[in-house]
This record gives sequence, structure tokens and C-alpha cells, in this order.
Amino acid sequence: MTKFSDLNLNPKVLKAIDEAGYETPTPIQAGAIPPALAGQDVLGIAQTGTGKTASFTLPMITLLARGRARARMPRSLVLCPTRELAAQVAENFDTYSKHLKLTKALLIGGVSFKEQEALIDRGVDVLIATPGRLLDHFERGKLLLTGVQIMVVDEADRMLDMGFIPDIERIFSLTPFTRQTLFFSATMAPEIERITNTFLSAPARIEVARQATASETIEQAVVKFKGSRRDREASEKRKLLRALIDAEGDKCTNAIIFCNRKSDVDICAKSLKKYGYNAAAIHGDLEQSQRMKTLDGFRDGSLRLLVASDVAARGLDIPSVSHVFNFDVPGHAEDYVHRIGRTGRAGREGKAITICIPRDEKALDAIERLIQKEIPRLDSPLKAEPKAEKAPKAEREAAPKPEKARAEKSERKDSGRGRKGADKGSDKGTGRGRGNREPVVGMGDHMPSFIALSFDERRAS
Repeated sequence: MTKFSDLNLNPKVLKAIDEAGYETPTPIQAGAIPPALAGQDVLGIAQTGTGKTASFTLPMITLLARGRARARMPRSLVLCPTRELAAQVAENFDTYSKHLKLTKALLIGGVSFKEQEALIDRGVDVLIATPGRLLDHFERGKLLLTGVQIMVVDEADRMLDMGFIPDIERIFSLTPFTRQTLFFSATMAPEIERITNTFLSAPARIEVARQATASETIEQAVVKFKGSRRDREASEKRKLLRALIDAEGDKCTNAIIFCNRKSDVDICAKSLKKYGYNAAAIHGDLEQSQRMKTLDGFRDGSLRLLVASDVAARGLDIPSVSHVFNFDVPGHAEDYVHRIGRTGRAGREGKAITICIPRDEKALDAIERLIQKEIPRLDSPLKAEPKAEKAPKAEREAAPKPEKARAEKSERKDSGRGRKGADKGSDKGTGRGRGNREPVVGMGDHMPSFIALSFDERRAS
């Protein structure tokens, strides 16, 4: 079995790896590190949670160990689709380069330009950035990319989903043709394939674990749900979510709850807090400081429930997430694998529960086709309203009649007495007497006595 010590990494990097408690590389690391150290372009295809980050940080640190950065000209560039993933990559560099004198800068939105410009001006070995903020600095004239020796594109398929591909192509054009490129993606859509053919030169292709597979340590379940009325569906769905969380009891130490829309993330988080749950929201519209504070709280255990949009589905490495709840079925089947991949990491057990409403059936079918198995159905923990049991026929007949029935019976008796009196006082010859009159059709035995009287009879009385 391959060990990190067999991969020709810098001894100081190996020391940091050992201190972090790692000894054996994952398949993507074992496959990508040797060609990367040899200066070859690398195309890595692997699902989330397989250790892609270390597969490019470790060779980069080794290659950059010699040399010195110049002002405004970073020696390497790592592009990430989200702020959270960029921050996590920066943490990896800190972990593995602590015995080397390498500098880094993190360029992400929500942070002061001046602070970032000050770092760039001093010169950085590693520049980690989201595409939009990187181009902002470039257009301000604060950054040159002509000194980039190694360029990494991480989570390329997520870049495609978020509309960053034009930015990626522009950034490629700003870097030297002689750069080394390390390109990582969980899927290979036609657009991703086109970019790799254009910007990578004879890459070593490392593909591990079909991207559609989910960890065997994750227990999956689906709860079918249909609201009583369309206008009540959302609130009843949130009630079901609370019941599912409660049903897991102490086993649910913490959980990420995924919603498809940012507005639903906020509503769901507020609803949970209203009912006394320790919950907070995270999505792309929040300030970066608030997002990092929320993530730190979730990591250190002071926050139990993290309600998130898909911005948190990829790249977040929080090892001990016990549960994932899909409040909404994701629109893209691949996102389901990435979402539930937040639990069951590093060999731990996890559980993923998805709520499926009738209009999400097609999306659920697509997920099951992708993962090539049926997800077990789970009964709703919400108790149905108990229906009153019908008494046996003998008991119903023996039971006293209700007040309404007795009142109607009394009314019929009064009506009969009134009719008898009317018959005695009526003029039989005129044809106006009760005895000569046809019964009122449709009134039956329930006809009150005053209606049974003719006009003359009422006037006479």
C-alpha cells in the first residue's frame, strides 16, 4: 500500500502530514501527486470527500518550496467556486506548509479590498481566489498573473453551474502558456471537456470512484409528503421536518438542512428558531463575516442545525455531521450526492433523509437512476388525526335519541293536533277544510302546524 513517504514530497511537508495524523493517501491523492510533482498537467475526476484538496496542495507546496514571490505577481493560483471552499483550501495550505516559509493570500468577496491589496503588494506564493474577486483586483490594476507557474481549478463542474466558465476562460488567457494546470471536477459535462481540451496539455487523467456513488456508511431514506392544501403545504412541510429531527433524538447530534432557494433557507431557519431549535442560515447573500461565524459555530458544536443552500453542499469538510436533511429534493441529481456527502465522512456513519412532495417525484426518480438503487421509504412521524369509531348497530339503536330528533318528534305531534282542530272547524262544503286539501308536496311529516292551516283558518284563529 502506498504511503505519503513514497511520493517524493518535501520532508517538511511530510512532517506536517504526519503531525496532522495522516499516513496513507486516498486514491485521488496517490494518483494525482506523482504527475503533479513531475510538472505534468493533471485532470482529476472524483466525487466530493475523496481528498482532492490535498492532492493539489501537497505537490504545490513541494514545488514552491524553492523560490521567492514578487510584489503583485503570485507564483501560483487556486480558483474555487465559493468563499467557503476557498477558505478551506487556505486552511489546508496553512496545515501543510507550517514548516515552510510560504506566503498566501485569500481573495474572496465580503472582505475589504485594502486588506487584500496589502497582502498582494508584499508578494504571495499562493493566491487562492473566487473568479469574480480575482478579476476585480486585476481590473483595478492591483494584480498581475504573468508570474503564475501553477494554476488549479477546483470543483470545475460547480463553476459551470454558477456561470463562472467565461471568467475561467478569461483568467486562463491572463496566465502564461507555460504554466502547469491541475484541473479537478466531480463530473465531466461537455463544456468542462471543451475547456480541458483547450487549456490542458496532455494531462494525466486520474478518475476514481464513479461520481454518482454515495458512501456506503450513509443510511438514506425518503419521506413522501403531501400537504392538506397548497397554501398550507410549506408550513406543514416545516412541521414534518421538526418531527423528523425529533424522531432521530440523541442520534442527531448536528445536521445540515438543505433548501433549494435562499428565501426558503431563511424561512426554514427562522421557523426552527421560533420553535426552540438551535439553528442558523447560510447562503450566498449573507455577509462573509456572518457566513464564517455561522460555520465556525457549527464546527465547534455551539450550533446544532445549519440550514443551507447548495453553496454549502460542496467542499465543506466538517468531519462529524451526523445527519443531512433535504428539505427540498435537489433539482440536479448530482447535487444529491454532494449534499449527503456532508455526512458519513472519513468512515463515520451518517444518515440522510429527504422530504419528497408530489411535484418532486421526477427529480427523485432521476436521483435513483443516478445512484442506481432505490432509496428506502420512511413513514412520516406525524400522527394522523384519530377517527371516531362507529358504534355497533345494536348499541346505536339502544342509545337515547338526540335532542334534535326528540324536538322534531314533538313538533310532529303538535302539528297533528293542529290539523285535527282545523278539520273540525273547517267548512267542508267550500273545499277549504284540511280534510279536502291535498298535502303540501315535499314537506313530509316535518311540516309545522301553522303552514298546514289555510289562509282563512289562520285569519279565523
